[in-house]
Amino acid sequence: MLVQDQTNAIAFLGDRHTHGSDEIEHIETHISHIFLAHDRAFKMKRAVKLPYVDFSTPELRLEACKREVRLNGVTAPSLYLGVRTISRDQAGKLHFGDGELVEPVVEMVRFNQYALFDRMAMEGRLNAKIMTQAARMIARYHQGAPVVHGSSGSANIGAVLAINRAGFATSRVFDETEVATITQRFEEILKENASLLDGREASGKVRLCHGDLHLRNICLIGGEPCLFDCIEFNDQIATVDTLYDLAFLLMDLWHRGFPQFANLVMNRYLDETDDDDGFVLLPFFMAIRAAVRAHVIATHVAEGGNAADLESDARSYFELARSLLTKVQPRLIVIGGFSGSGKTTVADALAALLGAPPGARIIESDRIRKALHGVSAEVHLDADAYRPDVSDKVYSEIVRRSLAITKAGGSVVADAVFDRLENRQLIEVASTAAGNRCEPVWLQADVRVLQQRVSSRHEGPSDADLRVLARQLSGGQTPPAWRVIDAQQQVGEIVREILEPGKVGRAWG
Repeated sequence: MLVQDQTNAIAFLGDRHTHGSDEIEHIETHISHIFLAHDRAFKMKRAVKLPYVDFSTPELRLEACKREVRLNGVTAPSLYLGVRTISRDQAGKLHFGDGELVEPVVEMVRFNQYALFDRMAMEGRLNAKIMTQAARMIARYHQGAPVVHGSSGSANIGAVLAINRAGFATSRVFDETEVATITQRFEEILKENASLLDGREASGKVRLCHGDLHLRNICLIGGEPCLFDCIEFNDQIATVDTLYDLAFLLMDLWHRGFPQFANLVMNRYLDETDDDDGFVLLPFFMAIRAAVRAHVIATHVAEGGNAADLESDARSYFELARSLLTKVQPRLIVIGGFSGSGKTTVADALAALLGAPPGARIIESDRIRKALHGVSAEVHLDADAYRPDVSDKVYSEIVRRSLAITKAGGSVVADAVFDRLENRQLIEVASTAAGNRCEPVWLQADVRVLQQRVSSRHEGPSDADLRVLARQLSGGQTPPAWRVIDAQQQVGEIVREILEPGKVGRAWG
């Protein structure tokens, strides 16, 4: 009877007479039915019971609907209108309103599917500005999310891995041997990082998060990125390390072929949150997210649909998870050059190609200087912020962060002018003492090119103008021991030259 009731409710929501519209769009996900009509969207939970969700009765689905409206009201209050109930009258006819509960639905304001980030990604409409806005929005959301001290950080992630094991057990797409192998690797990395995870939980990094933070659950509302459709049905899934929450978006971008955006989002997010200690966990977290997608899609295969396409999709996520669990040798590439040499542009293009996904952490002098003064990267600072003693603090911070990350196993691109000998020696000597391989690169360009680039620059974190450039040129010189690269080439050529095997420059240490 319950299954038939949901079938009848689906027919009710798909009926043009229910909405007074001939144009009704029906979208199915693995746990929902969504109906779009006029300016409204109605979301109904599917009657399923899986290892991670129980929607088996109308009453459970009603509570989940109420919770969905409440939780999503934090990030998307203008989208969520409330819960509607489909009821049965005495004559047995279904309607919205009072009566015998048949099915609850979440009522939302309908927005153009054109505004969904996954649609924008497919159509090539995502850009650096939008992704920067999204990263900062997510950072603010995480900073305001409730801290939860329910278990240790390692136990929290261990519980996610347990859900994955149960999820894989429900599908026939992957054989027992490969599931056992990847499961063992997950457990090994969990053990290796247990103390780091536990420390992050103790410091308040485990919070009630979104839980399902991928491209399809972000949209543009009024020109601003907006999160919606968070996990409301399982607190265990949503109560996670904030970087594990972010990792879903990073994995989604990487899987769809947007490594540069994944790297950009990671770097802008970490700039906002000052959470570099967890950076080395991101490949592991992304692997878990890929495994989640793999077993969720694999479960769909047993439910019908295009089995070949679903199996291929599940397999692609599984292979991504496997590749993310492979250790990658960390690298520290130091990029110096006068203002206008293109250091930041090159660093941005290079970072996604270094280390394990989502690529290298960019430690940039301009952003550090702004952070030291408590302002955003786009705010212009006066000359007082560029005193030698302030610059000394900036370069010391560059070295400290770079070595901390590489020591932990992550890759770094350090981006600063490095025109003063003492600053170059600082990172060289420190790298040697830490036993790290430092790959210093100097971007060289004609003075007229530098002047033209600096004078035409209107956006970005750099405050350098022609007077600043003149001071650099009068007192600086090309480092004799650094590898010099022509900065007047195309960015792609510069990156290829930096990465060219056998040309990594002097090895400090």
